[in-house]
Amino acid sequence: MSYRAMYAYAWDLAERDLGAVADEVRGLGLDTITLATSYHAGKFLRPRGKTGKVYFPEDGTAYYRPDPSRYAALKPVENSLLATRDILAELCALDSVATNAWLVLTHNSRLGMLHPESCVRNAFGDRLIYNLCPSAPEVRAYAVALCTDVTENYPVVGISLETPGFLPSVHGYHHEFALVRQNRWLDNNMGLCFCDHCLKGARAAGIDAEGLRTQVAADVTSCLDGDFDMPDDMAEAFWLADTRTDGEMAAFLAWRCDVVTTLVAEIRAAVRDDARVAIIPSVARPSGGAWYEGSDLKALTQAAGILEACFYEGSVDRVKADAWDVQRRLRGVGSLRGILRPGFPDLQTAGDVAGAVNALRAAGIEDIAFYNYGHLRQRSIDWIGAAMRQSGS
Repeated sequence: MSYRAMYAYAWDLAERDLGAVADEVRGLGLDTITLATSYHAGKFLRPRGKTGKVYFPEDGTAYYRPDPSRYAALKPVENSLLATRDILAELCALDSVATNAWLVLTHNSRLGMLHPESCVRNAFGDRLIYNLCPSAPEVRAYAVALCTDVTENYPVVGISLETPGFLPSVHGYHHEFALVRQNRWLDNNMGLCFCDHCLKGARAAGIDAEGLRTQVAADVTSCLDGDFDMPDDMAEAFWLADTRTDGEMAAFLAWRCDVVTTLVAEIRAAVRDDARVAIIPSVARPSGGAWYEGSDLKALTQAAGILEACFYEGSVDRVKADAWDVQRRLRGVGSLRGILRPGFPDLQTAGDVAGAVNALRAAGIEDIAFYNYGHLRQRSIDWIGAAMRQSGS
């Protein structure tokens, strides 16, 4: 079965006739709606919104009806929309489009606030409450339960899993602010997790994680105590040197990839066999930077079967380059999907959207999705249809 999808939010669909939305999506040459089923907070501009133009989603909530018996320490919080409608169930009841569930896993500030002990803990002991740590057993149990709950109780064709691992220190948190210039070296060091679970797991793998924690804390303190800011090119070089020449750092980063890969493998083994599992591997651009988050692209694809890469780039050439690199890393393993954004700040003309679609299909990537129904102007929606028709879809 093909996957040509429109990403969407429940609040955008709730103000429209779902049958009409499904017909609109089919008319664009698409066959699937990928619905945000577990999602984080935000402030979203809705160009075609019918009941308002700005929306603030409830942080860290579920857009499906959870089965409480499946969960232990960490439990999903139902979104208030469910008091009146279950958009996921309504979509699944339609025959005209397939329904795919989009689940955000470890990025959940609501659960992080409720369970700080389950969050990433940096070298200074600070809890990053927007990032549940994927090495924590209770977080892994929550992620598996979330995926099995949705796939067992809703006839979705599959699930697309976002943030299965570790997040950067700088991730657009509400009013995130610093009067020190940020750079990749500082951000990456500040985001490393040294919680008890990570220390224990890394130690079992033969890594001196406690020594690395002490070293990272000393290095960052020295930097923050200094009277200089790192230029971006120097920070990049310093970070790359640390990952190459510091054996403990290199081993620790590789171990983090094992943490995330094994979690994805557990999810794939737990969900029903006929539900497809795709991994959205990274918040980084380009996709090759995913390794910092514990996302080994090839290993994740082997574990899940499908990689759903965000080709969020501002030109057709950049989309081509990122797709080439991801395919190079996969070496023929599994299936590769591509997500495009047909609007600012990415593909901003009809020609660019068509060019990106053609580029992906020429590279053998037939399963293509577009982000996001509620965020896009009508002209961007029209560009999708034109691009799919022009490509022969």
